[in-house]
Amino acid sequence: MRVLLRKIRLTLDMIKFEHSVFALPFALTAALLAIREVRLPTAEIAWKILWIVVAMVGARSAAMTFNRIVDAAIDAKNPRTKMRHLPAGILSRTFAWAFFLLSVGLLLLASAMLSRLCLQLAPLALGVVLLYSYTKRFTSLCHLVLGFALGIAPPAAWIAVAGSLDPRILWLTAAVTLWTAGFDIIYACQDYEFDQRANLFSLPKRFGIAGALWIARIFHLGMLASLAMLYLSFGLGPLALTGIAAVAALLAYEHRLVKANDLSRIDAAFFTVNGWVGMLFFMFWAADLWL
Repeated sequence: MRVLLRKIRLTLDMIKFEHSVFALPFALTAALLAIREVRLPTAEIAWKILWIVVAMVGARSAAMTFNRIVDAAIDAKNPRTKMRHLPAGILSRTFAWAFFLLSVGLLLLASAMLSRLCLQLAPLALGVVLLYSYTKRFTSLCHLVLGFALGIAPPAAWIAVAGSLDPRILWLTAAVTLWTAGFDIIYACQDYEFDQRANLFSLPKRFGIAGALWIARIFHLGMLASLAMLYLSFGLGPLALTGIAAVAALLAYEHRLVKANDLSRIDAAFFTVNGWVGMLFFMFWAADLWL
């Protein structure tokens, strides 16, 4: 049992389980918007939120574990990633595959508990999030694919609550897609030289680090525009608008941390700032909806 628990702890570390905070707040925001729109009975709210969180955790855990398995050979050649759990031999591929299947099972269970439609759509969602792992091998737009993999979380949460899709929530899909693509471009800048040697695709490789950082800035401006459209679509109040302003301030700070000739603060920009983006956005919008 102690060995199993240790392997599970190492696996959670491998997939950066704590980074579930990136997309989860946006999914929960969509759920709250749907709860307001359909006037979901109070007795059902906690149940829906619980299984949405479980589905999100299952989907992300499956996607990240799959990514680590698929990229193990590439990671072994990259000085930055060669000490990751699989290439370093800390975890076995067999255990990683077992954890992947367990995560998929968790996603399917949560989807079934939410609704029949959610269960029917779960394989499609899983296909989208798994596709990303291969995209760096053939397209520089891999960052947008990753963004879309996270961006489907809000409409999925909306469907889980409302039972159908409202096109207005797609503004939040656009926002999350552009936000994720932007910070993934920033993160990919540190692999610029390796991507060239390994013949992998990325926007930093195609346009250079300086050019890629400008594209990231444009994507993040697009995120703010999408959030503004979402705000107008649902007719929310001043707290929600303050949430957008907080996101804008954090993104501005993120881009100040990273320069084309100085990538030393990428970890702070990627992990710390983006963790706060989702949490602050959710807190302000949840408060607005509550009031």
